[in-house]
Amino acid sequence: MELNYLLIDALIIIFPLLLSFKWKFQYIRFLKPLLASIAIVGTGYIIWDMLVTYRGDWSFNKAYLSGIEIVNLPLEEILFFVTVPYACIFIFENLMYFIKDKEIWYNKNFYLGLSVIFAALGLIFYHQEYTILAMFSVSFFFLISALFFEEVLKSRLFWAYLFLSFIPFLIFNYLLTSIPIVTYNSAAIWNIRITTIPLEDFFYNFSMLSFYLLVYRYYRTRWGFDEPKISSSAKSKQR
Repeated sequence: MELNYLLIDALIIIFPLLLSFKWKFQYIRFLKPLLASIAIVGTGYIIWDMLVTYRGDWSFNKAYLSGIEIVNLPLEEILFFVTVPYACIFIFENLMYFIKDKEIWYNKNFYLGLSVIFAALGLIFYHQEYTILAMFSVSFFFLISALFFEEVLKSRLFWAYLFLSFIPFLIFNYLLTSIPIVTYNSAAIWNIRITTIPLEDFFYNFSMLSFYLLVYRYYRTRWGFDEPKISSSAKSKQR
């Protein structure tokens, strides 16, 4: 079977989807805050995607697509903004289930400083359209998190979630950029790549995954979803 974008979307979500109903916990019971996060954050990133695709910052190889488009984006690209958060939030819920969260070092000024640094980088490279948006997205995340959602930055599980989520990111983004299914306009990026992945993609992915979790955690708490109960066998494994 030829590897195409639709198959990659399926591979991203297949295991979390199969385990949604029967696992150590029922992931499906968190569907409401998950859908809220996908709708809010996904919509923002889809609009971004439409903009940069229209501008020509990146494009899609039609040989690996179904041919179905929504506005100027292939269906597979739209599905990407559903499959990725579904799979990555599943990683977070597993961390919540098996590992007790812990508050880590936090300094508001440090993160506000990071926000300023990334905003400055965006301005310095304003002529590179993808670079400026990637830098601004990270800057915006650090800004609103430090001002309004500092509990996210204080959470050990937040950083563990990002670290673990970057593992499948490296695999699937490598497939997308090496086949290649997605190609980039060299004028819109630094042209620094990790294997075949543009450096900007790492910042893009950081902000996207962070915003997905931030909104998810907000609604998970607001709508009264309790912490998943750890079974006695799971507890014994942690000791």
